[in-house]
Amino acid sequence: MPQLALYTFGVLKSPLADPTPLTGEFYALGESVYREIGRHPGYLARAEPAGGDRGLLFGADWGPWGEFAVPAWYGKGRTVETTALAATLSLWTGPRSAFDAVHTGLHRTALSRRHDWFERTGHPSHVAWWVPDDVTPTWREGVRGLEHLRDHGPAPHAFTLHRAFAPDGTPATGTG
Repeated sequence: MPQLALYTFGVLKSPLADPTPLTGEFYALGESVYREIGRHPGYLARAEPAGGDRGLLFGADWGPWGEFAVPAWYGKGRTVETTALAATLSLWTGPRSAFDAVHTGLHRTALSRRHDWFERTGHPSHVAWWVPDDVTPTWREGVRGLEHLRDHGPAPHAFTLHRAFAPDGTPATGTG
């Protein structure tokens, strides 16, 4: 049975290494959000660097999730000291479970504060697509999907949780 891949991307107002309280709040809430989402029905897995280094994205070993990649519009730093982005890559049983996880609990709280932490870029913040159950999606696939979504809108291979498609390519109903 196919699984839903979900790539999220946002440009932060300040680098991840910024010692200000606002960045500390983002990290503290983010760690709690990850724990809660990891227990959500329909959640399967998420990309994590092998070393688990906080703030290390570029150059980290992501195993089967592939080399870390970002959209072309990201123009900030790429070192531990200068990286100013938040990105996730995860697997779900379907759009409904992912939508529910994003729009409830601690993640809903984080969404209400997103403008404290993230720049308003005008670009999509997430993209979803279907993968066979024996395939691990890659960061590069997520970037390609997000860029397609920005340039062409939702399609069966690059859609949002609000305008989802079923694995057979037909528009899905009742996802958000």
